[in-house]
Amino acid sequence: MKLKDTLTRENVGGYDLLLRALLGSIAIVILAMDLVEPGLWKWITALVAFTGLFTGMTRHCTPYVLMGFSTAEKKN
Repeated sequence: MKLKDTLTRENVGGYDLLLRALLGSIAIVILAMDLVEPGLWKWITALVAFTGLFTGMTRHCTPYVLMGFSTAEKKN
């Protein structure tokens, strides 16, 4: 299996995709409204926002590839 195929295969779908996008959006709102004190928690919230939105848009989660797990529908 090629590395490019491994890193671009869609493996996020269904409720998992919805949850990732929702958590990422909520984290962005929290950061925009400055509801988190500066420091470690702000960085953690930013990481959750970036990860949730990025994996939601690309429909790819690298840890899922490493575990051999997928929530995406199988294509025929």
